[in-house]
Amino acid sequence: MGEKRDFAWLRSALFVPGNRPEMVDKALQTNADAVIIDLEDAVPLSQKREAREQIRQKVATYREKKIMVRVNALSSEFGQDDFREVISAGLSGIMVPKVENSSDIGQIDAIIGEVEKREGIEPGSIFILPLIESARGIENAFAIASVRTEPDRFFTLSFGAADFALDMGMSMTRSGEELIYPRARLAVACRAAGLAPPIDTPFMIDLKDRQALEADIRRAVRFGFQGKLCIHPNQVELCNTLFSPTETEVAYAQKVIDAFEKAEAEGVGAIQLEGKFIDPPVVERSRRILKMSREKS
Repeated sequence: MGEKRDFAWLRSALFVPGNRPEMVDKALQTNADAVIIDLEDAVPLSQKREAREQIRQKVATYREKKIMVRVNALSSEFGQDDFREVISAGLSGIMVPKVENSSDIGQIDAIIGEVEKREGIEPGSIFILPLIESARGIENAFAIASVRTEPDRFFTLSFGAADFALDMGMSMTRSGEELIYPRARLAVACRAAGLAPPIDTPFMIDLKDRQALEADIRRAVRFGFQGKLCIHPNQVELCNTLFSPTETEVAYAQKVIDAFEKAEAEGVGAIQLEGKFIDPPVVERSRRILKMSREKS
């Protein structure tokens, strides 16, 4: 498998306009786990074709970085040409907006596979990150997440709340109550389908309200998301911090594993640690915490 394995855990993915090369340079100097160069909403219609070549140049320049491109929707006049012109060696993945059906994944996979072959890129190196941002997409989330390609290039699902709210005819709020159902459905769909946890929607209510951003990140953590899309560099560090296990969590996870392994060696089935019963789900969660801590250290 190619680049996809580098994305074992993605806490922050920073959007940057594809028609602003100087902003791409700045975004790639941040501590974001990945940078998403945007060809969709952030780029005017008149500049989309020109931006494709600029993106190829940036990918070639920063091959050691984790870079994705958000292309235009497959149904748009730009979608398929975006795939064919921006995919090049060094690109990690493609974010595809407005994915609504499982059949979309097969079409996306076929196009990417065709370009990988043409460009001499290892098959499966370019991963797919579908953006779910409509009622239909939310309802079909499990079916979408369950699709398997050969070679496997499906990373996880991501959530776009702005377009979802538009589709539903509702307003987005600081409390996020209106997003409880879609967030829960995406998290459950990814887990049930055996994918990595999903990537949460950007926080767009007020870019200056750090307290509201923190509350929104903590909501996503509680739902089981692994990270968040960011629309400003000042969102990156807080995402990286709050989506990472704390030192206390890591230390306790290590205690759990040590106690479990000792009990297992002694033939003891049920154990307690600091007054708490340790069962297999607790052990598995502890293993995940330690794995993530190692990956992000």
